[in-house]
Amino acid sequence: MAMSGPPSARRGRGRAPMADINVTPLVDVMLVLLIIFMVTAPLLVTGVPVNLPETRAKGLDQDAKPTVVSIDRDGATYVDEDAVTDADLPDRLAEIVAANAGNPDAPQIFLRADKGLDYGRVMRVMAELNRAGLNKVSLVSSPDAASDGSD
Repeated sequence: MAMSGPPSARRGRGRAPMADINVTPLVDVMLVLLIIFMVTAPLLVTGVPVNLPETRAKGLDQDAKPTVVSIDRDGATYVDEDAVTDADLPDRLAEIVAANAGNPDAPQIFLRADKGLDYGRVMRVMAELNRAGLNKVSLVSSPDAASDGSD
C-alpha cells in the first residue's frame, strides 16, 4: 500500500480546505488601533481647558501623581477634574490633607490658572491652599514658543 498525497483534481475531488487562520486582517486592525491610541493618549493628559502662560522654565521631575487645581478663564475652580465652588474648596482641600495624613511629605499640588485671569483670583486659591496646609504648590505654565530651550 502506498501513501496517497492530497486529493487532486485528476481524481475528481476538489482541493482540501485550508485550516490556517489568515492573520493579516488582524494585524492591520491592531496597527490602526495602535496608531489611534498613540495619537489620542497625549490629548487625555488634562481635563480642564486652561490657556497657560508661557515661560522658559524647565519641567520638574515627579515621582508621585500630584493633585491638580485648575482655574479656567471664567474663574471656575476644579480639583483634578471635579468642579468645586469657592465655598466647598476648603472642605475639598481638607480631604486631600486627611488622605495624606500618614505621609511625612506634604502632597504636591499643581496650580493651573488661565493667563487671562485676575491675579487676585489666583491668589485667593493659593491662600486657601496655604490655609489648608498644602504648601508644596507648583505653578504650571506651558513652554515659551519663542524660546529654543538652550538656556
